[in-house]
Amino acid sequence: MIAYQTFCQLRQAWDEQHLTMAQIARALALHPQTVKKWVGRPRYEQRQAARRASILDPHKPAITRWLAQHPFTATQLWQRLRDAGYPGGCSIVRDYVRTVRPPRQPAYLTLTYAPGQCAQIDWGSADAIPVGGTRRALSFFVFVLCHSRWLYVEFTLGQSQEWFLGCQRRAFEALGAVPMEVMPDNCKTAVLSHRVGEAPVCNPHYLDFARHYGFTVKPCGPRQPQAKGRVENAVGYVKKNFLAGRELGALAALNAEARIWLETVANVRQHGETKRTPMELLAEERVHLRPLPANPYEAALVRTVRVSNRCRVTVDTNRYSVPPRYASAPLTLQLASDRLRLFDGQTLVADHVRSFERRRDYEHPDHVQTLLDERKQARHQRTFLRFLALAPAAAAYHAQLAERRLNVRHHVEKIVALSEIHGLDAVSRALTDAHELGAYSCEYIANLLEQRGRLLPEAGALHLTRASDLLELELPPPDLSPYDRS
Repeated sequence: MIAYQTFCQLRQAWDEQHLTMAQIARALALHPQTVKKWVGRPRYEQRQAARRASILDPHKPAITRWLAQHPFTATQLWQRLRDAGYPGGCSIVRDYVRTVRPPRQPAYLTLTYAPGQCAQIDWGSADAIPVGGTRRALSFFVFVLCHSRWLYVEFTLGQSQEWFLGCQRRAFEALGAVPMEVMPDNCKTAVLSHRVGEAPVCNPHYLDFARHYGFTVKPCGPRQPQAKGRVENAVGYVKKNFLAGRELGALAALNAEARIWLETVANVRQHGETKRTPMELLAEERVHLRPLPANPYEAALVRTVRVSNRCRVTVDTNRYSVPPRYASAPLTLQLASDRLRLFDGQTLVADHVRSFERRRDYEHPDHVQTLLDERKQARHQRTFLRFLALAPAAAAYHAQLAERRLNVRHHVEKIVALSEIHGLDAVSRALTDAHELGAYSCEYIANLLEQRGRLLPEAGALHLTRASDLLELELPPPDLSPYDRS
């Protein structure tokens, strides 16, 4: 058996150059009998491998007939053949079915959209990024105008309701307008249920968002990803063009880079299908878009939470403080992508920056100070009661302290502390005496206690053991000269 290229050289030498078989054999390093064999053949024929008989051969017409009636699976056909007496296994049936019924690629219609008619939205997933001491999964939201292919991308740390609504709101604000329809996927943040042949049941929160901006929600059909092919292609374009080979950093820096990429690459490139840039087509499409409403929608998730007895509310494993008076009380949580607010009815109780770290505690200084003040007041009240129990004159003494001293609490605490050092009886007596003397201060009480507690040594007898120790005083003679001058 010779190769096809050798056969072509052989035919050229025989038909065009008119060489003999011996010359062709020497030129192509072939046996003369091989040259003779192929000279007699007008075209190249590859050797057919000898085909072995298969135990499936008698049953192949039946397989073809059954497949023409219904698209049975190979396992179903094997079960039918086994009932008909086929002794072989399922794998040979599967291989044969694959040759007589190759997989069919479904055909789709080319969808066209009028200017301003529709926008498609979807989520994409990327690698995780570091956030503080942990790592969080990174997602990105993609918004595409179906007519102009104008693109908006925003990276997020989640795909929940607050992110879903917030990203759409910022996409509308970046566009400066709103399309007539928005086509989301059948995610729970947009569609609660969508069975085949039935109308979709949209998320009430998303319907309220749609009414605010004046667009119609048009969910994609179930198991029909080709219906939103524009945004599917855009998700792949973001992965291949923006994310490929890029080192992922902080979320804010990544979104800043994405905005630059949209302005300098994605929305100014020549689109492969329209052969025009998205910005050029957007200029024509903008007149068909709806204007933005006067006020933006509050894109937040609202639910009821209960405060712990430590004055904390837990959100995504992180704890946030509230004022002490709301301990163990139910509050309304308004959770946005960047902040969380707690309300008691219409009253704002607490406002925190949302954290995406894990198991962290965030305490507002004003909340702690209120609790510390309350505890300090309680401690002072207990100290004041102990002060009044020192002596019958303690109440009158306290009244005079309030008139004469600025920091009454300090004097009361010092006098109570002196009772722990010198005893109740000594302080009671000193307090009564100080009141009679009109001495109103903790320093006077401390002075009285110190004087009364000082121990003086008793006087002893004078013992003289030597004569030199006797009291022999030698006085100098007096000076009388001043009297003489007078």
